Amino acid sequence: MTATVHPLRPEKPSLKPLMALVAPGLNAVNRVILERMQSPVALIPELAGHLIAGGGKRMRPMLTLGCAAALDYQGERHHKLAAAVEFIHTATLLHDDVVDGSDLRRGRATANTIWGNEASVLVGDFLFSRSFELMVEDGSLKVLKILSHASAVIAEGEVHQLTAQRVVETSEDSYLQIIQAKTAALFSAACQIAAVVSEQDDATEASVEAYGRNLGIAFQLVDDAIDYVSDAETMGKDIGDDFRDGKVTLPVILAYARGDEVARKFWQRAMTGRANGEAELQEAIERLHSTGAIADTMARARLYGSRAIDSLSRLPATAARAALIETVEFAIQRAY
Repeated sequence: MTATVHPLRPEKPSLKPLMALVAPGLNAVNRVILERMQSPVALIPELAGHLIAGGGKRMRPMLTLGCAAALDYQGERHHKLAAAVEFIHTATLLHDDVVDGSDLRRGRATANTIWGNEASVLVGDFLFSRSFELMVEDGSLKVLKILSHASAVIAEGEVHQLTAQRVVETSEDSYLQIIQAKTAALFSAACQIAAVVSEQDDATEASVEAYGRNLGIAFQLVDDAIDYVSDAETMGKDIGDDFRDGKVTLPVILAYARGDEVARKFWQRAMTGRANGEAELQEAIERLHSTGAIADTMARARLYGSRAIDSLSRLPATAARAALIETVEFAIQRAY
């Protein structure tokens, strides 16, 4: 089914409706997170707390809580599961920053910069383990299957991205497979488990899973675009970080495919790290705009965002559903 491309609201969308909706539940989730990241080994809560308290929006656990509200779930199982989702996400961030050699996340020094790569990897492993403890405590094999599968898919996506790094000939289809794995898998799982704990039918479960998956793809595509048009104050990282790291994201894939021989040689030099200084970054930005690569990446994000909104059509028209819809609009329009 072709998605309807929904017109974006004239005022700037916000996460505030979702945050207000889930505030009591998120307080419960934060209590679980604080409790479960404790350890007699002092470095573990110190390092984990640095990242967990680092200004993240808790987007993924908020999606678990928001979908549960939209499905009128009245229990509390989703609190521990939302914490498990956040632990999975935090663990992947710790590992990603080591792999990428990043020194800044959300405007703060990364854990690996402060404590070193070894500690970051091991604390990431600890958080993964905590997430599985929470899943097992829930007692649902279906929940365990969904979240454990998502964890495996995320790891596959990260390895796939590593093999594609600096390979400027990467296809759009291959790149979409990467972001569906490394980003969208946890978004979809976070939403799907809300349907499981609220004992929804298969069609409703599939609807919220599709919502999360398409939102996750849209979210990552927007990240790809604004890496070339935003700034550290807005994004918590410097403009062009993907460019300097040789990450072949969709804007680069599109610009390379549309370029002449001169342009393709430029992208090959830049993505392999032979010429990726500030002058080359400015040239890259100009080429991305002149080929329409940024605009078309955003157009694809809007398409996946519309698919996410369409997926909610089975849900009753409540304030919770409206908040989930505005969350999609926020994801697409942020930093603009």
